[in-house]
Amino acid sequence: MSINVLLFASYADALGAPSICVDIPADATVADVLAAIRLQPGAGLLPAKPLVAVNQKYARSTTSVKHGDEVALIPPVAGG
Repeated sequence: MSINVLLFASYADALGAPSICVDIPADATVADVLAAIRLQPGAGLLPAKPLVAVNQKYARSTTSVKHGDEVALIPPVAGG
């Protein structure tokens, strides 16, 4: 299945778009989504374990992902 992944700030800059579509197996997890993203040009700039949200909730690498889910890579933020 294909899934759309939202990218923000430096991640969007690194991959050249605010979102990308990746192909993953039907029984995919967040780890599978990250593996597919790492095949994209510019993905080498991503950290080893980026923060991921599925349906607007933080997710672990073992979280299941199904068709229609909203997946987002959340870059680190600094505040003051």
